[in-house]
Amino acid sequence: MSIIDSLREAWPVGFPVMSAVFGAITGSFLGVVVERVPAMVREEAESDNLLFPGSHCPVCQHSLSAWENIPLVSWLALRGRCRKCRSAIPLRLFLMELVSALGFGLTACFIADAGTLFSLWLLAAFLLPLAMIDWRHQLLPDCLTQPLLWAGLLLHAVGHTLPLQDALFGAVAGYLSLWLIYWAFRLMTGREGLGYGDFKLLAALGAWCGWQALPLILFAASVSGIAGYFLFNKLNKNNQTISFGPYLALAGIGVFVSQLFAFTY
Repeated sequence: MSIIDSLREAWPVGFPVMSAVFGAITGSFLGVVVERVPAMVREEAESDNLLFPGSHCPVCQHSLSAWENIPLVSWLALRGRCRKCRSAIPLRLFLMELVSALGFGLTACFIADAGTLFSLWLLAAFLLPLAMIDWRHQLLPDCLTQPLLWAGLLLHAVGHTLPLQDALFGAVAGYLSLWLIYWAFRLMTGREGLGYGDFKLLAALGAWCGWQALPLILFAASVSGIAGYFLFNKLNKNNQTISFGPYLALAGIGVFVSQLFAFTY
């Protein structure tokens, strides 16, 4: 019996609570990823990285103290405002922490196997910032999509329920399928309908879910993307560009979770 299983048995209520706290902390770090990685990729902030400088207000450069850095609690205590200059702290940072906390806590209640649980957390920790970055910047950074792909292959290489061959074919088929659609659309219209980041994200999802899951992922992402386009186009009429990454991420995590429960039950 692993340490995680022992904790779950000895502390059946405390383990999900502890998982939620860990999720909130993870979500706080993912918020930093969302805010800093696009600038790092575009070399807009050469001195910044994910660790330095420390958390600060981007408006007045006030360095946050320890109590101002507590996930969820600090945002609520400060009422979403910087303590010094009273500029707004983006709501998306609070939502990132909240979604991570709820996701980690709820999955800890229903998934018994520790390895499966951590694999789901790892996938979510990549897909959440990728979805947010693509939504805001139309960008899916290689520094996130490529490690996600390799993590999926390594996950199945060490004995997950999916054969490694299916994961490998999933990565190849995921990339090629959108690459072919991209070039077919470009040859017919002369315009680009997808970005290369979408190819790499679907390749990563193919590595995690297998080639068999790709049609379902693409179908779910396309349907939700069409619905999202008509919904958000009314709210933001000046922006006709649709980011496909968030819908791929949503479909991918949904299919992966359904596979987990199918294998379990």
